Amino acid sequence: MNPKFPAKRMLTWGRSKRYAMILISTCGMLLWTNFAVTGSTGGQALAAESNLGSSLRVVSQPIVIDGHSSEIQSANVSGSTYIGLRMLIEKLGFTLVWNEEERTATISGHNRTLKMSIDSGQYIVNDNRIYGSSTMLHEGSLFVPLRLIAEQMGYGVSYDAATQKITIDAIKENNLTIQTVKVAKEGSNQSSDIQYPQIAGLADKAVQQKINDFLVSENQARISAGLSAVKKADEENAKIKADNPTIIIPPSTLESSYEVTYNEQNKLSLYSDYYLYTGGAHGTTSRRGYTFDLLTGEQVTLKEAARNQANYVSQINTIIKKQISDTGLFLLAPFETIEADRDYFLKHEGIVVYFNQYEYTAYAEGMPEFIIPFSSLK
Repeated sequence: MNPKFPAKRMLTWGRSKRYAMILISTCGMLLWTNFAVTGSTGGQALAAESNLGSSLRVVSQPIVIDGHSSEIQSANVSGSTYIGLRMLIEKLGFTLVWNEEERTATISGHNRTLKMSIDSGQYIVNDNRIYGSSTMLHEGSLFVPLRLIAEQMGYGVSYDAATQKITIDAIKENNLTIQTVKVAKEGSNQSSDIQYPQIAGLADKAVQQKINDFLVSENQARISAGLSAVKKADEENAKIKADNPTIIIPPSTLESSYEVTYNEQNKLSLYSDYYLYTGGAHGTTSRRGYTFDLLTGEQVTLKEAARNQANYVSQINTIIKKQISDTGLFLLAPFETIEADRDYFLKHEGIVVYFNQYEYTAYAEGMPEFIIPFSSLK
């Protein structure tokens, strides 16, 4: 098993000023049937999922795409809706290219290119690497996680429980582009693979520069800390190796990636993940969310994102507690309240608050996410 990706899924870690240790979690597979609270399963569960393609229960799913009603083949896998890729791209008007040698599918449209491997949970959106639930083969057809694909291609997804109908609408995005800065280094005992975002095309160049400078500074500080940890681990591992010449110690690794989650209404929201492996069965990962006002370049606070509601903390607490109850999420400790400045990021349908790994749940629960609909903040 590769210690870097034990579950074929990117490990994600959550920022918290309250913890000195780095907290580990798995990047969440979005639940479809109850998409308000999301989280990821353990490594063995995902490995099993990749073999379920031949036994998928495929049904005809009512769907509305940009106002046009249709039906499309879909399957429910552990609460996540998978959909036939070829049918989906035909409905969206995208193009599809299959590479038999690489076993990858690439779709293009809506000013994006998304390349996916059927053997892992890795996706390349334009030039940015992200991780999510693996694709599945069923009777020669490729099924993909609907929400992940749609959102990465610039579409919002909603579900009407009464009609059991899925709606996919193109999002009117801000006029900017996201560029990926990459820095990679390989050594005999350590490696680093760094990705972080920079924006381009914003009309206000001063605001653009302000945001980019902040992202560079923020990432460089976290990367520097990570590289220091890698160096220290490398020195310690060298001592262990000297005393035990036959022992095999995988290289220490630092990796960072990011995902843009919201690019609307003069707001840009994203998160960065920083993965650190220094030995053992798995590494540790930290996540940090950022939401920017594209008119000023300032970060948007949680209260501002919650429309400056005076009781926003209690409103969010109520929604989180209900979602915990509705989904039967097992907690190691009772959830009482979020902090006023709790870390978050935005998605098309609302504010996403997440639990750090081990903060309230066991490792197998990953990093549960709670979507606070904008419509609920009154």
